[in-house]
Amino acid sequence: MKKLTRIILESAASVAHKVEASAIFVHADLVPDPETLKKVVGESRIILVCRGDNTLEKGECAALGLGTILVPPILLSRIGQIKMGVMIAISQGLVKVGDTIVCIAGIPRTGVADTLMVLEIGEEFEILNSVESVAMAKAVSPEVFETVLHLALELSCEGREGKPVGSILVIGDHEKVLQYSRQLVINPFQGYSDEERSIFNPQMQKTVKEFSTIDGAFIVRADGVVLCAGRHLNAAYEGEDLPHGLGSRHMAAAAITDVTDAAAIAISESTGTVTVFKGGKIFTEIERP
Repeated sequence: MKKLTRIILESAASVAHKVEASAIFVHADLVPDPETLKKVVGESRIILVCRGDNTLEKGECAALGLGTILVPPILLSRIGQIKMGVMIAISQGLVKVGDTIVCIAGIPRTGVADTLMVLEIGEEFEILNSVESVAMAKAVSPEVFETVLHLALELSCEGREGKPVGSILVIGDHEKVLQYSRQLVINPFQGYSDEERSIFNPQMQKTVKEFSTIDGAFIVRADGVVLCAGRHLNAAYEGEDLPHGLGSRHMAAAAITDVTDAAAIAISESTGTVTVFKGGKIFTEIERP
């Protein structure tokens, strides 16, 4: 283990003990192996944030008492690493409002941890903008939410045919969402089986990317079935003013989550930032690396 990484991990263990943190979040790319990590950190609860292309064995982690969270195989910024880990942990119910956690981030390609951050869930607004959105774990299936979020981040980074893409993906409470929306184009997903339209189906994920250039939103059922694309969201936004620079796409995403129990993920065509909305408010924003 590199010297700076060891110092950061030892410091994190000390800080976690003193602040009575519920967990230490560590990006898996920053540690050589789970056993070494466990020896350095000690008895603190550890949650490894693993990229999708990481070869880490979950069985080995579980045997050592380490939790794991899967994030997209994308080189995120330091703050992006922390945001993703915390957001997915909340969606899975691993942390809750009032919990204090210690997060470790760094540069994955060098394997060096150089950032230590202490967060109190519900008090830290740089990472999570909306405390109320912690209820997302009850409204949206964690597996569906994470899969759609991964897809949105891939679209943000890759675009389509070399061009940036802007889109909205609405998850959950589909009956009410459909009442507050209308079809702009013929629905390309109509007539297919639930299995073919499942967001967990790799072929469907490719199809969503292909249709991402269509105007309008994707509507995803709570169980992960993609119901339609090219949907115009009619709900009017009556909440607090959104930050400057966010346009009609973000306004529509905020509005639909304000009048329904759905969550919405908006991809900015101009900046590539992925913004998650719940309860009419911004849950968090993840900038394109």
